[in-house]
Amino acid sequence: MRIIIAIDIIGGKCVRLTRGDFNTKKVYNEDPLEIARQIEDSGLHYLHLVDLDGARNKKIENLKILEKIAWKTKLKVDFGGGLRSYEDLITVFNAGARQATTGSVAVTDPHLFLDWLAKLGQEKLILGADFINRKISAGGWLEKTDIDVVSFVSDYRSKGVKYTICTDIRKDGMLQGPSTALYKEILDEVKVSLIASGGISSMKDIEDLRNAGCEGAIIGKAFYEGKITLKELAEQC
Repeated sequence: MRIIIAIDIIGGKCVRLTRGDFNTKKVYNEDPLEIARQIEDSGLHYLHLVDLDGARNKKIENLKILEKIAWKTKLKVDFGGGLRSYEDLITVFNAGARQATTGSVAVTDPHLFLDWLAKLGQEKLILGADFINRKISAGGWLEKTDIDVVSFVSDYRSKGVKYTICTDIRKDGMLQGPSTALYKEILDEVKVSLIASGGISSMKDIEDLRNAGCEGAIIGKAFYEGKITLKELAEQC
């Protein structure tokens, strides 16, 4: 299972939110590159880089952070936030991203998302499946829908999606454990490479996600708050 560290960016700084609420912003480092280098030095390889300004403003805002991390580390970066066009995707790939994560367009314009998938291939594009009470949310978690997360992932898997990041918004930043049972329900129904996100607080959570069949796990606040160390995580790789 891939161990993936999250770096969320607001105003060029490394931050964390609670349940996606921008009013709960906490700055953990003024320089995201410093965190990226810590991740690389620990022996970990994967980074989930989220442009929260971009997600809120519906356009890429923190491209220079991606460029700096991609140029100055060997981390394999997936980038999300503010991706609204094929040109945006090409921009982030040219800046050094290995994969791109997008959920909002998959909700609001499925034909456009599938066009991107056809052009880029299933290894480059990750479906973002952010949900609350099993219902998909979009637009930086500000736009609610009535779409069930299991059917959302299943439908896109049938259309060629390989990877999906599933984030339980209620658990994000709460350090109360991930939605492992729901992820297992998805994996029992859909043969997809599921990356779990939201609520991970311990090494046991990670082991439970591994046993459930998750392809990856994204760790954010648990690392920044010292609940899990990079050394512990690296030993799992």
